[in-house]
Amino acid sequence: MRISILPFVMLALPLAEIAGFVVVGRQIGALATVALVVASGLAGMLLLRHRGFGIMQKVRREIDAGRDPGRQLAHGLMTMIAALLLIVPGFLTDIAALLLLLPPVRDLAWSFVKSRVSVMSEFSAGFSRQRRGPTIDLDGEDFTRDRRSDPDSPWQRLDGDG
Repeated sequence: MRISILPFVMLALPLAEIAGFVVVGRQIGALATVALVVASGLAGMLLLRHRGFGIMQKVRREIDAGRDPGRQLAHGLMTMIAALLLIVPGFLTDIAALLLLLPPVRDLAWSFVKSRVSVMSEFSAGFSRQRRGPTIDLDGEDFTRDRRSDPDSPWQRLDGDG
């Protein structure tokens, strides 16, 4: 039986963040702690606003060049997650956000996620490493389900009956 760790994390994170506030507040004072939390929230909002459009431009350039935009899209998503983590008040989420903003950490996360996620789209089909067979692109008038419509069609022999 597999036990999910997510509920435990969801319970422990706020408690850890409160403990972080107490520790940081004792070291630098309450006003400075509040100022740090507000500053990180503002930084997260600015990052989210600034990088949102830039990410879409990078993805568009990759698509226009005929390359797979998966890496750029994943890096953009991780940057957006980092911005959202900066907006959430707390020092542990800020540390996680700052780590996600480092390109080597994003590359490591992308290599981990890339092997576990398979996204099929019309664009990514051209980059698939595992082909399942030939792709036949037909117009609506070229396709019928009635196989008896044209006895001279070479497609009659697909099942080995010709």
